[in-house]
Amino acid sequence: MITRRVLLKKLTGLPLVGGLFGAGVFTHNSALAYPQRRDYFKELGVRTFINAAGTYTFMTGCLMRPEVLEAYNYASNEFVILDDLQDKVGERIASLLHCEAATITSGAASAITLGTAGILSGMDGEKVIQIPDLTGMKSEVIMQKSHRIGYAHAIRNCGVKIVEIETRKELEKAINKKTAMLWFFNGNNFVGEIRDEEFVEIARKHGIPTFNDCAADVPPVENLWKYTDMGFDLVTFSGGKGLRGPQSGGLLLGKKKYIQAARLHAAPRGNTVGRGMKVNKEEVLGMLATVESYLSRDHKKDWALWEMQIKMIHDAAASVPGVVPEIHVPKVANHVPSLRLSWDQDKIKMTPEDLRQKLREGHPSIETIGGSDAVGITTWMMQPGQERIVASRIKEILETG
Repeated sequence: MITRRVLLKKLTGLPLVGGLFGAGVFTHNSALAYPQRRDYFKELGVRTFINAAGTYTFMTGCLMRPEVLEAYNYASNEFVILDDLQDKVGERIASLLHCEAATITSGAASAITLGTAGILSGMDGEKVIQIPDLTGMKSEVIMQKSHRIGYAHAIRNCGVKIVEIETRKELEKAINKKTAMLWFFNGNNFVGEIRDEEFVEIARKHGIPTFNDCAADVPPVENLWKYTDMGFDLVTFSGGKGLRGPQSGGLLLGKKKYIQAARLHAAPRGNTVGRGMKVNKEEVLGMLATVESYLSRDHKKDWALWEMQIKMIHDAAASVPGVVPEIHVPKVANHVPSLRLSWDQDKIKMTPEDLRQKLREGHPSIETIGGSDAVGITTWMMQPGQERIVASRIKEILETG
């Protein structure tokens, strides 16, 4: 018979990496709670990793919180009418986030397509079916050149022509009878010449609706209502980033008339541009639990934890001669304590890509980000305790090369 003392002794004798964190013992879906659970990823030969990078889609975003999983699982055991659920969840979220209306989408990119389509069609059922053929409809969306990123394709799904501008003068000159919407990418708020408040002011002056893509812009929590309060007609947030909800969920917030019109393009309706962007009952309810959970968190406590974790990794790296670690917080998008690691390559004979590769190939695997000049690290998607592993591995690799 194995007593608790013997078991603890055996556990403490295991290598920290493989014995505890590598097996996922201390995750919120603890192996201690589910000793017989099936290890699907191991069966499939898909390697898991410590996420020291952030909420990137190609890294599967975030880990959902337990209360989100509870709502998700609850919804999987019942049938409801999808529109009824969307109505009620939308009303609840709108009241929580201080906006006129809200709906759940299959991610932020889906919200962009549905919101654009809603602005183009209004409540006209024939126009809903007609999109992406915009004959007889407004057909242009204006954005700053510096704001045109890959996600702008979600706008082009609706058949519109994107008009790029750089200055206020160019924006006002570009507005014409074909202009349907002005689109703003919040992550580049400090890149373009026209900032958010001025952008809204120009749009109001000309009576043109505005859309702000804030997919990665929580924290801070206040952003969830900051931009609708500012006057943007539509705003979207990703569910699977800082909110810690379903990766395939998103929020579309804003003016009721545009949210209602956007819903005409979404499932369960079939003959629409958004039919393939289906969101199921589990994700709809999961997103409600996500918002409620996020709003109830002690955000100061979360921030203090992230600061402590990033400082630990910073100090471990700084102890290696030649390493220059820099703690910073991006102004917008992934606004969390972050670490930028660079070093004197005459003293440490490796490139940032070499370090990233060694971290990736080690056990456990660790994913980071960065370019040719530095390695980027965040801790907000780590499980508690994983920061120690990351700190130790970075120090070890930089010291030994």
